Amino acid sequence: MLGTLRKQLKSHPALIPLLFFIGGGAAMSMGYLARLALRNPDVCWDKKNNPEPWTKMDPTHQYKFYAINVDYSKLKKQGPDF
Repeated sequence: MLGTLRKQLKSHPALIPLLFFIGGGAAMSMGYLARLALRNPDVCWDKKNNPEPWTKMDPTHQYKFYAINVDYSKLKKQGPDF
C-alpha cells in the first residue's frame, strides 16, 4: 500500500498537501479524544479508589478546554445560587 501511495504522490504532487492536512487533522482529533478520555472529570478509569472523581474537584479547577469569560482562579463559591 505504501508503494502505491508513493507512486501516486510522484505522479500527482498536488496530493502531498492534501495528505499532509488530512494526517494532521486525524492526529489532532486523536489527541483531543485522548485529552477528553484522560482529563475530563466525567470519565472514571479507577472505580475502586475514586468512584466519583467529579465530587473531589476544587471549584477553582478549570477542566474545560477553553473558558471564555470565567477566571477559575478567582472563583470562591462551590456552586450557583438557586
